[in-house]
Amino acid sequence: MNTENNHSARRHGFSAWSLALAVIIGIGGVAGSAAVSAQATAGNVFGIAPAGQTVAAKSITSGLSRHVTVDAKGRYNISALPVGTYTVTLEKDGAPVLRHENVPITVGRGVKVDLCPQDQCAGSNQ
Repeated sequence: MNTENNHSARRHGFSAWSLALAVIIGIGGVAGSAAVSAQATAGNVFGIAPAGQTVAAKSITSGLSRHVTVDAKGRYNISALPVGTYTVTLEKDGAPVLRHENVPITVGRGVKVDLCPQDQCAGSNQ
């Protein structure tokens, strides 16, 4: 009778351990696939603009907005933008200077949008 109780206890312990391990692996798998899925549904916008100024990308449909500062070489990149149509704006001191509308962001692709009012980017590394 003792042998039956030990065997039964071991069987229950094993199945609880197996369940816990399966849950941990499942959570890791879901988190990993979410990261891959997010990357697989995003694109980016990049280009040149006057150094030190701000570039904003705003989704026409969702209203999502992202801002970056143009680097010292006159380049910018706004990554991980969800698929959609955007307005890309060059801003100086918070005011719009130049705007490109209806910029399509597609899965896994980059769209080049140069923002150079009156050739202010002539010295930038393109």
